[in-house]
Amino acid sequence: MEGVSAAPVPQPRTADPDPDPDPASGAAPDRAGSRRSLAAALFLGAVGAAVVLLASGQIWVEGDAATAGGAFPLSVDGRDVTGVPAALAVVGLAALVAVFAVRGVGRLTVAALLALSGLGATVSAWAGASDSSALDDEAARSTGDTAATVDALSHTGWPIVAAAGGVLILLAGLLALRYGSRWPAMSGKYERDGTPRPGRAPRTAPDPDRPEDLWKALDRGEDPTRG
Repeated sequence: MEGVSAAPVPQPRTADPDPDPDPASGAAPDRAGSRRSLAAALFLGAVGAAVVLLASGQIWVEGDAATAGGAFPLSVDGRDVTGVPAALAVVGLAALVAVFAVRGVGRLTVAALLALSGLGATVSAWAGASDSSALDDEAARSTGDTAATVDALSHTGWPIVAAAGGVLILLAGLLALRYGSRWPAMSGKYERDGTPRPGRAPRTAPDPDRPEDLWKALDRGEDPTRG
């Protein structure tokens, strides 16, 4: 049987043991990580600012002012000791909101401001934990004697609480510096895309044969008799 050639028999293809991974397979973990870091930064920044502001309004230093007529108790709150932590907490809160209004280098700059606000609030609150000059000034004002002394001086734990709030703001700033480039921007929803906006249709004159049109024109403050 010359001239007859056997046709090759097709062999079944085996499955690829190592298929190429889907390039979008890592998108979901990245989005989940971005959401977690975003939620953590918002929580830490907001709670930290609230803690600093709350602690700054509490009594930080107590003591007794000694006068010729005896001694009477005195106390000063955190804002009398130093107003820096409360001011930086407000700055940090504003920076936390501004992070979502900018992008690129602007977002890094605002994130750095957020972190620095937390660091400054922490350091200033910690320094206020050992400050006694505010109570001396209060004693001088209360007694009218600049040489009045304060005895039984003691510091409360509120300066430490304020410092802890500053640490939370600092952590929020560090999260914004590390993961802020992945976060969405608030301004993106409100940017114009260049497409023309549909205009309002011109209002037609009321039909004199339709009483309801005349009443509607009167409700709008228009004169239905005008052409």
